[in-house]
Amino acid sequence: MTENNNTKLQIRLPLLFALTLAVGMFIGQKLPHRDGFARFLPNSAAGAQAGAIEEVLRYIAARYVDSVQMDEIKTSAIDEMLKHLDPHSVYITPDELQAVEDDMSGGFEGIGIEFIMVEDTMQVVTPLSGGPSEAAGILAGDRIISINDTTIAGIKMDNGKIYKKLRGKKGSTVKIGIQRGKATDLRFFNIVRDVIPVKSVEVAYMLDAHNGYVKINRFSSKTYTEFMEAIRPLAEEKGMQNLVLDLRGNPGGYLNEATELLSQFFPSGKLLVYTEGRTESRREYKSNGRVRFNIQQIAVLIDEGSASASEIVAGAIQDHDRGWVIGRRSFGKGLVQEQYPLSDGGALRLTISRYFTPSGRSIQKAYKDNQDYEKDAVHRLENGELSDGSKFKPMDSTQFYTGQGRIVYAGGGISPDVFIPIDTSFANPSFYAARQLTAEFIARWMEGQPKTNFPADLPAFLRQFKISDAFFAEFLAYAAQQKPELKHKELLKSKAALCLSLKARIAKSLFQDTGMYSVYNDDDPAIDKAVQLLDRSAPLVGGK
Repeated sequence: MTENNNTKLQIRLPLLFALTLAVGMFIGQKLPHRDGFARFLPNSAAGAQAGAIEEVLRYIAARYVDSVQMDEIKTSAIDEMLKHLDPHSVYITPDELQAVEDDMSGGFEGIGIEFIMVEDTMQVVTPLSGGPSEAAGILAGDRIISINDTTIAGIKMDNGKIYKKLRGKKGSTVKIGIQRGKATDLRFFNIVRDVIPVKSVEVAYMLDAHNGYVKINRFSSKTYTEFMEAIRPLAEEKGMQNLVLDLRGNPGGYLNEATELLSQFFPSGKLLVYTEGRTESRREYKSNGRVRFNIQQIAVLIDEGSASASEIVAGAIQDHDRGWVIGRRSFGKGLVQEQYPLSDGGALRLTISRYFTPSGRSIQKAYKDNQDYEKDAVHRLENGELSDGSKFKPMDSTQFYTGQGRIVYAGGGISPDVFIPIDTSFANPSFYAARQLTAEFIARWMEGQPKTNFPADLPAFLRQFKISDAFFAEFLAYAAQQKPELKHKELLKSKAALCLSLKARIAKSLFQDTGMYSVYNDDDPAIDKAVQLLDRSAPLVGGK
């Protein structure tokens, strides 16, 4: 439901890292679950440890001088214990668990809209195709004023509270009051909630006559199915021969979904990844041989936000010389978690093993100092690695070899075959603040623009539509009104990037996600390099 703010710029390091920690921990969830972890400990040890913790909590609840929030104390105690392990072993509270599972299950129950907050009013970006809002007649640009006769506009209601009002059991009804266009009167819609898919495959389209493009934002429980559905028309109807698989900013997810997807690129029995741990014997994942489409050459795009299952895909492609890995060094998460339900309704996600690429590489980066681990992405920017890939020195000098004899290294992530430096020429605080306003500015502007003002199809839009100086000046005036602290000189320095964002937002309004990504990808150096390599008639030689 939330607005998709993906942009071409890959400098969103703090957000990427946060997503990596939040979602990348799911990699082992498809492995067999246990009833609990205490059975792995000697009975006396398990009983003594659990007993002492419970005793302390009971004493605090019964005898402490002041009133305390016991749930907060318990959560803090668990978090402190887990700090002595790795950064991906975590306790998930009952409140957090449902939201996380909704995200990774590939669906939730609600009304099916994508929206943004324009100042203090919720505005529909688009009703999701096939969803209940589309069926009820909700349109892009509608402003939601009330939910079940409760006003939500003009009061700066927290997004979390709005979600709770819109979501509910399948088959239940929610009453929505909207304003449309310049009308001041409310229109009311009774919308029957349904299961709303949360797509992990954001977009799939043809870059040109032979090369397809697929963007995957995470590996959820339905990613493989979504991927196959997305590439079917490209392969069967549009002549796709080669594939650009964009995993930039993808924090990972389910291991099995990654290996199912990889099976489309390899013959039966090819080793894709294996896992092994102190109490877990080696477990191998091999291609299943069910290849439905003849994908010839492959380019995988990665960056510092690509983690976990994304690194499994990139590692297998690289180790078997199946295609090119393009971009910047990946996150470096090679730990496998398993989830254990807890009696309070929460869950423990515990690291039980490591995963290894086909050549035997463990790509997990060091985590002894959790503070450095959390700031790793920032360190890469500060030490210049994101601009010059040669500045990365593998923490493990052991050499591993791909199928064609190329040397690759373990530890610290997957290093690309072709490095693409990050562009920071327009990066400044005012740019990032102003870029957040492009969605709401375009949403307001598009209300008064008939579609006849724009080229009729996407290719024509990409060629013909330009952001004029007058339009950019109008946006700057709006930005200055919303955020007076913005520096005009910094905004002018970032003009090209902001104009690109504005054009992409207009394309999204006219042509959905395919339009937005087409704008961003139209002048993307990683995409350009991928197409250049894919168009070579010779097979991969030496990864270059």
